[in-house]
Amino acid sequence: MTQLLRRAVSQVSRSRLQATAANAVLSCTTFNIHAPIYRRLGHDEESRESESRELWLSRNQKILDLLLQKNSSVVCLQEFWLANDELVQLYDRRLGDAGYKTYKLARTNDRGDGLLTAVKKDALRVLDCRELHFHDCGDRVAQVLHLKSNKDDPREQQQVVLVNTHLIFPHASNYSLLRLRQAYKILKYVEQFKDERSLSHAPVLLCGDWNGSKRGQVYRFLRSQGFVSSYDMARDYWDIDADAHRWVSHRNHLGNVCGVDFIWLLNPTRQQPIPLRESWKRAVFGIIKLTSKSFCASSEFMFSGGIQLELSKDELAEEDLEGLSREEVEELIVAADLDANGVIDYKDFQVCFLWSQCWLTRLFQGLHETKSLVGADLQVQHASFYPPQVEEGTWPESYSLSDHAPLTASFCPRQPGMLAL
Repeated sequence: MTQLLRRAVSQVSRSRLQATAANAVLSCTTFNIHAPIYRRLGHDEESRESESRELWLSRNQKILDLLLQKNSSVVCLQEFWLANDELVQLYDRRLGDAGYKTYKLARTNDRGDGLLTAVKKDALRVLDCRELHFHDCGDRVAQVLHLKSNKDDPREQQQVVLVNTHLIFPHASNYSLLRLRQAYKILKYVEQFKDERSLSHAPVLLCGDWNGSKRGQVYRFLRSQGFVSSYDMARDYWDIDADAHRWVSHRNHLGNVCGVDFIWLLNPTRQQPIPLRESWKRAVFGIIKLTSKSFCASSEFMFSGGIQLELSKDELAEEDLEGLSREEVEELIVAADLDANGVIDYKDFQVCFLWSQCWLTRLFQGLHETKSLVGADLQVQHASFYPPQVEEGTWPESYSLSDHAPLTASFCPRQPGMLAL
């Protein structure tokens, strides 16, 4: 399907969505609110906002004003300062007065911040809430909730599995692999969660700060599993390269702006051409780089002889694959040793490299119809960032609520005849 045809299909779908605006079943806002313990004051590397009650209290009051104005049925916050009782009570009180029930999860090893998910009680019921701890160097966590819409008519009761998370920041090159593993853990846990609760019919929403852009392997990995970015879908941003910088959502501590905040949607009727574990391995091979002995950064690498299995296993564990378990490293080595002769030679790696580069080709060749489960699929109805300048790819100097921009998306049931997303 050509790009022109894709956009034409999207325009038809969008027109139908506008006609069904009243059928929205849920809306969601995700926002990294920049914990005061991390927020620097000016150019002073040591001074933090947490040292000034007046500053952090005023800023968080304004954040709550914005969240309550949006009135989303679900609010997912990251970098929530759980170590400060006054701030926690502030959010509990104001969100509670507005009809929300809050669920909190601290990062491991007393990091001081964590996650907060707030659910509007008159819109959704929380049937289950689970905690996922990654137990890695980033001490990251995720919340997994089973939600059901509050509708009297059973035919209108939409169920959703929602995840709130915050992946590790790529402080070093190997952290990209660590983020990929965190994303894999989330999807694996969601699969188990859905199986336990017989939720094969339920869409999945992944919300949070993913600390990676559309050009990264986490984005490609999630796309390989059928997920779509709600904002990109709402804006018809199909091309990874051409649309990669159309919007931003974060200005990091280095002063760089990038788009890292997402609300991902996976519909139950979405086909997954590549099994989860195979997709993860392909994504890992897309990240691995060859060192001076075995792997190097260039695709036109020098290669002499072969890599002995035990040697490469040790090297990869210490360097490129830091953060993976020994079992995962061994599985990747076995996958790379295509002829099972105990040596990863040039031909083996060349095949793995091409394998990793081509793994998404089918996913971007076009949309296709899938068999629909009545009342199960969701369609992106609307999605927007605040402030509006970030939607044009610029970061306004006047914006001071956070170093992230909140993303809000609303969803409605997919109507007959619409393409499955």
